[in-house]
Parts: sequence; C-alpha cells; structure tokens
Amino acid sequence: MTIDLEALYIDLHQHPELSFQEHRTAAIAAGHLRDLGLEVEEGVGGTGVVALLSNPSTDSGTQGPVVWLRADMDGLPVEEATGLPYASTARGVDPAGHDVPVMHACGHDMHVTAMIGAVERLLATRDEWSGTVVVLIQPAEEFGAGARAMLDAGILDRYPRPDIVLGQHVTPFPAGIIGVRSGTQMSASDGLTVTMHGRGGHGSRPHTTIDPVVMAAATVMRLQTITSREIDPKDVAVVTVGSIHAGLKNNIIPTEATLELSLRYPTDTMRDKVLASVERIVKAEALASGAEREPDIETLHTLPATINDEEATTRVAAALRAKLGDEAVIDPGLFTGSEDVSWFARDAGAPLVFWFWGGFDPAVFAEAVAKGRVESDIPTNHSPYFAPEIHPTIEVGVTAMETAAREFLA
Repeated sequence: MTIDLEALYIDLHQHPELSFQEHRTAAIAAGHLRDLGLEVEEGVGGTGVVALLSNPSTDSGTQGPVVWLRADMDGLPVEEATGLPYASTARGVDPAGHDVPVMHACGHDMHVTAMIGAVERLLATRDEWSGTVVVLIQPAEEFGAGARAMLDAGILDRYPRPDIVLGQHVTPFPAGIIGVRSGTQMSASDGLTVTMHGRGGHGSRPHTTIDPVVMAAATVMRLQTITSREIDPKDVAVVTVGSIHAGLKNNIIPTEATLELSLRYPTDTMRDKVLASVERIVKAEALASGAEREPDIETLHTLPATINDEEATTRVAAALRAKLGDEAVIDPGLFTGSEDVSWFARDAGAPLVFWFWGGFDPAVFAEAVAKGRVESDIPTNHSPYFAPEIHPTIEVGVTAMETAAREFLA
C-alpha cells in the first residue's frame, strides 16, 4: 500500500488536538503504522504511540543497531488565520477548563506526516539495511511533558535501548533547506507560574487595599531588565511573560494576580543566574507594594538544552548533503526555543541529533530577505498564520528522516 501523505497532512491539520488530548491523532498514526506491519502500542504516557520495526541481518542473525525516531503531535490553543481551505476550525478545552481554538501552529501535523512517510520508505528498502527502528509518536511537547510521560511509562524497559535518537522540526526556512549543528541546538527552558498576593477591595477605595494588579504590572516591567541590564549582551537569555490574569470586574481590586513566565537559556550557569534574578525581582516588587504575603513561584516544567552529539551530527549532516546537495544543509545557529526530545537520549544514555527543515516557498522567502522583512512577512512557529507549504515540505521531511535513520542502520 502507498499512503497519501498529502491527504494525511490535511486531515491532521484540520483536526488538531491539545496536549495529552491527541486521541484521534494517535489513533490515525497508530493505524497507519499498524497497516505498514509494525508492532504498535498505544496509550503510552497518556496518548503516546510506540511502534517497532525489526529488521535483523540475514547474514549475521543479529538485531543490529537500534534507532529511535521521534515525532510530536499536539496542537496549540491558537485560532488559525491562514485562510487556507483546510484551515482548522477545531476547538478544545484547556487545562483550566476554558473553551479555546486549536491549531497546528507549530507544524506537528507535518512531523507526524513525515514520520509515517519515512517509515514507509524504510520498509520499501528493508533489503538494503538491517537493525531495529523504534518509532515514537509523542504527545504534549507543547507542555514539555510528553517525552517524560512516555519514559515514565517504562518504554526503556519494554523496547530496545537506542544507539541513537533522531528528531526533526519544521521551521520558517525555505523549503528544501535543512538546519543542523553540533552542540547546543536549542535552549533549556523553565515555565513558571508566579502568584502575587494583595488585599482586595472596592475600586473606589484603593487606599484600603494592596493592589496585586499594580504589583504585577511593575513586576512585568522589572523582569524585562534581566536580559537588558543583567545579562552580558554577547550572551543569550530570554524572559517572556506570556500571560497575566487578575480580577473579574472593573470596580473590584482583586486579591491576587498570576503571571506565567517562559525562560530560555543555553547553559546551566545562565539558568541559575536568570532564575535567581526572577525570584529576587518578584519578591522585591511584592515587598515594595507592601504585600503581606510572599509571592508563590511554581515551576510548571523544566526542559534541558537540546544538545546534538558532535560525531553523530557530523554523520547526519554529511548524509543529508550527499542526498540533498551541499547548499541544502546549513548551520542555523542556536535556537532560543526549547524541546523535550532530549529526555529520550538523556535517559537512555544515547547520542541525539535534532534538526530543522524548511517549510516555506523559497521565492516568497527570498523576496522577504531582499526587502529585509523576514521577521514580519514569514510567519514563525506559534503564529496564527503559520502554515508550511505542503510540497516539497513533506517530501524533504520524509527524505531527511529516512536518510538520517539509514546512516545508523547497518
């Protein structure tokens, strides 16, 4: 059988699901992998899928190298604005119980599609290689929790341990371009929830209250000075306040305000510095406001830096250049985004190679470069306008994953 990858991608794009709610997506991926003849386990770590393709050597009778291939599958609470005929109109319920729009604003639909295509290619050429392929269709990457959930479900005990872990991510590069580098490819990250406590009261009598809205506003502004005034300009760190919640009515001063922070850094040293600065500022602003209770700081997730193994990355980059051409493979530099894929490699004690592949019309991208408008004209991941070109993005993603896997299979 031949899987219609375009139809698969469009279907997944139209039906995104939030983190740990990817029941339909997981069932579709599992169904295709099962139809291809793989042994499939569903419900791993909640909604994860693991599939096993064993192709032992007929000459030696050994199982050969073990390669883990990973794709993530969750969508985001974003309302799609691409205007595409297959745009998502899906809705979901977020962890707080809110009804929200859902979109594949980070390209995970493309990741699953390319993975299915790569497995199909590997099966078609199984007389040319030997070894064991473990396919991971991972939930909840956007929560930074899906990889950990699958590992905590015991996959290292039930499946062959990897000699290499491979993964890829579609990004706003021109279609046909692969970006990969050895060393730190993506930043470490922490997600924090900060709750600032005030004293509520009537909006007409602010002098009887301790206003957590003012406290939170001052904190947001002060937090921005971490990267602008405390970090050496040649270093990298990001402090983002992505969400503020306080109050229910205009004439009521609430009792508390909640901030949600996203922090990024390439090293443990920088992480320690930024976290200490955040804690200092949050507590100091509460004290300056006269708060009668210290703020609560809760860690939602901690993601390690995505660090590519030098030797393995050199092999993957060479294989991709041989397959796609020298000009197709670039060093994209450090990405300040974060990923949880490295948990698989870290827990297994295996090397990791994680790369990016382009998903945008090269002509449109070149025009944006010529006008100096890449950041404004090329939608990035998590944008409501993010939508990779279907072709050749699928084909390049399939080729990249297959080529990288074949590099480590005997």
